[in-house]
Amino acid sequence: MPKDKKNNILKYFNLMRLFVAVGIALLITTVIIFLVSENPVKALSALLTGPISSKRYLFNVLEMMVPLMFTGLSLSLVFKSGNFSMITDASFYMGAVIASFVAIMMPLPSGIHPMVAVVTAGFIGGLIGSIPALCKVKYKANELVTSLMLNYVFFYTGLFIVNKFLVDRQASNFASLKFLNSAQLANIVNGTRLHSGFIIAIVVCILLYIFLTRTKWGYEIRIVGSNPEFARYSGINTKKVILYTSFISGFIAAMGGAIEKLGMYRRFQWAQAPNYAWDGVIISILSSNNPIFIPVAAFFLSYIRVGADIMARQTDVQNEIVALIQGVIILLVTAERFLYFIKQRKESQLALANNESKGDVK
Repeated sequence: MPKDKKNNILKYFNLMRLFVAVGIALLITTVIIFLVSENPVKALSALLTGPISSKRYLFNVLEMMVPLMFTGLSLSLVFKSGNFSMITDASFYMGAVIASFVAIMMPLPSGIHPMVAVVTAGFIGGLIGSIPALCKVKYKANELVTSLMLNYVFFYTGLFIVNKFLVDRQASNFASLKFLNSAQLANIVNGTRLHSGFIIAIVVCILLYIFLTRTKWGYEIRIVGSNPEFARYSGINTKKVILYTSFISGFIAAMGGAIEKLGMYRRFQWAQAPNYAWDGVIISILSSNNPIFIPVAAFFLSYIRVGADIMARQTDVQNEIVALIQGVIILLVTAERFLYFIKQRKESQLALANNESKGDVK
């Protein structure tokens, strides 16, 4: 079977599976809502149409998309290289801490100030993201284990930095000093909290897609992720690829933490880790690790979360039902045998057609 036709079948199959998985998850959710709610129609309506019922709710969806896009990009890049590091959480959190430090302690002109904060945070986040990869290539350490352990290390390191250098002793709860006005990201729509970080996230999605599909480095990442043995025999330095991929991934995650903090907050207040990395896993799965689909996946996840919050406020159904939707989708999308018979049938039809065409030529 020609390779391009096989790739087309795979893309069609993955897209179909995703839509079917989403449909099944929403169907199960609908059944549960009708079983537990006294007013299921109102609850379902709030879930599905609540986010578009007002300007405020719609822009809440767009605001929530920003950190999801950055963590989704970060993890999709790591997974694309065949690496399974979850250090994105540490890079994201430390990115917010470093950006806060620059926003408070370094007076700079407006426009330049947030750029310096985001780039500085990204560089530190890239170094953090490289640690599990370095342990893997140098000491054969399992990157999943080391990254999960290091997440706690850098979480408490970030808390130490804020408590030692940035904390506001006059505040009634845990909080840093206020950011300088020059460090804040500008709002792009009046009357909302949607900031310029949304545009940056979209641009990063496009740039990462171009990087992966149009550059030598992106080709190496895809080859190492799909067939590391072949990559080694073809002369690709797999260790180098894993290291620079992890650095870029950490850089993107830390950018997300910095942009979320400078765009949505006026001071650092995260006394607990935000756990955006686990949301990034969902985004990367929904997008099939393709950067160009990450905004769509982020929009879907943000939409159902905002809808669930509206439903919880207006009806007797709690917003934890989102976890059910996420769980069912992940279970079905990651199940290799889910709808596999359709893929087999399509491949058999194409193979048969290909054999018949060869017979006609003879």
